[in-house]
This record gives sequence, C-alpha cells and structure tokens, in this order.
Amino acid sequence: MKYHMIAFLLGFLLDLMLGDPYCLPHPIRAIGNLIAKLEKRLLGTEATGSEKEKLRKGGVLVLAVLGITVTVTTVILLGAYWLHPYVGIAMETIMTYQILATKCMKVESMKVYRALKHQTLEDARKAVSMIVGRDTAALDEEGVAKAAVETVAESTSDGVIAPMLYTALGGPILGFFYKAANTMDSMVGYKNDRYLYFGRTAAKLDDLVNFIPARISAGFMIVAAFLGGKHFSGKRAWRIFCRDRKKHASPNSAHTESVCAGALGIRLAGDASYFGKIVKKPYIGDAVRRIEYEDIKRANRLMYITAWMSEMVCLLLMTVNCLL
Repeated sequence: MKYHMIAFLLGFLLDLMLGDPYCLPHPIRAIGNLIAKLEKRLLGTEATGSEKEKLRKGGVLVLAVLGITVTVTTVILLGAYWLHPYVGIAMETIMTYQILATKCMKVESMKVYRALKHQTLEDARKAVSMIVGRDTAALDEEGVAKAAVETVAESTSDGVIAPMLYTALGGPILGFFYKAANTMDSMVGYKNDRYLYFGRTAAKLDDLVNFIPARISAGFMIVAAFLGGKHFSGKRAWRIFCRDRKKHASPNSAHTESVCAGALGIRLAGDASYFGKIVKKPYIGDAVRRIEYEDIKRANRLMYITAWMSEMVCLLLMTVNCLL
C-alpha cells in the first residue's frame, strides 16, 4: 500500500505536468488499435449478420480486449516489482500517469479556446472535432464553445475521476481495465446501423463501470463550484444537478454536465448532429447568460479543482487504511 500511494501521487503529478506528448507511445492508443483490429476481424467492413450474431461477436470483443489488457498490465507490473520495489514504483507511477487525462483534456480543449479567440471559426470547428463525437461543420461560435465545455465536463468524470478511483482501488490493473472499457464504448458504443448490436455489450459495460464514479465526480464538482471563485455558483450547481442529472440517454453523462452548467449559469446539451442525423436531446441547465469561449477556461478550472480534491481524498483513505 505504501508503494501504491507513492506511485498514485507521482502519477497524478506527472499527468498534470506532462499531459500526453504525441511523440511518445501510449497504451490507450495501443488498446484502441487492438479494438479496431478485433472489430475488423469480427464484424468486417459490411457488418453483416443477425442481431444475435452481432451481439455475440460484440461480447467476444469485450472479453478479448479486457482479457488482453489485464493480462499484459499484470505481467508488466508484477515483473517490475519482482525485479525491485523501486522499479515497481517507477513502473506503477508511469502506468498511473498514462491512465489519467487531466492535462491532456485541458490542452485539447484550450486549442478550441485559442482558435475561437485568435483564429477563424473554421479553425475552432476543426479543433473541437478532435474532442467530440458530433458533427461540427455547421456549429457557430457559441456551438463550438458549448461542445468544448460539455466535453470537459463529461471528461471530468470518465477521463479523470473514474480512472483515478479505479486506480486508487486496484492499482493500474483495475485502472487499465476501466480505460479499456471506456475506450471500447467510445469506439463501438454508438446506436447506429453498424454498432447498435455489436457495440451493445461495450456500451452497457461502460454504463456499469461509470455508474458510481459519475455520482462521486458530481459530488466533488459541486464542492469545487463552491470553492472555485466568483465565476461559479455552488448553490446553482447543486440545484441544476438535482433537476437535470437524468436528462441524458446515458445514466451517467448528465451528472457532471449538469453541475458544470449550473456552476457557470449556462445551458448545455440540446439537439446535436451525429453522422449526419439530428439527435434530439433535452437542454441541461438554465441560460442565465450566453455561452462564451471563456467558459472553456472556467470548465477546466472546475475540472482541476475536482481532480485535486479527488486525489487528496483517495490518498487520505489509503492512509487511513494503512493505519488500521
């Protein structure tokens, strides 16, 4: 536990300092490549087959990806600790750093901020298309800013707090298990003709593993709204969370999004285009004011405060566990 605590803290700090340099290989990209190869092998390019067959193949994908991910992580981590405890701490630190995505989310969303502030709308659309799944070609400036804020709000849960909680609980083995599940959902969990049945197991698994973390994330974020300063309203964050946290097709996505909308006094969500089709969605939050590109910075500040709170609480609980 002592080694785990050291690596847990150092990995978090490394994430805040380094983010995700493109020049370095990353295990999440490797997991993504594995998913893509298995999808091509199992589903093919035409996605033919019955509903039952697609469901079965989707289940095979989930089991294969999770099995390979957990096995590789376990072998590497145990091998490192077998060599020497310091080697193990170093490896666990690196793995923890790779599991978290706080700095990466800030860097990518701030590209949208800078494009809106200093460049063209087309540049901003291109920047936001790198971090959202919706169609961005028709978005105006407010739509681009809203998409970026929504992504930061959602990623506070599934990109920062959820992987942090799983890593705190079960080390990098459980942390990478979560990341594999989340990556599968982001790649095949769509409700379109190709993935409706093939990706259903991955989507349901993602809902399951995020159920508790999404609610913990929202709780931390509400407290962060009280602590964040004059640009945030903790009372409104709590009120909008209570009212709008279920206004999403996913049982988890609207929790942090509703807190962020309430904290900033803006309205998020609403109808959006995916793969050329308009998807009807209810609004989240009240339009106390119009969304502006500065809200991207504010959403990131809320995410960072939330991340620090979660890290400190996890370390405190680990310390208590060590003393018992």
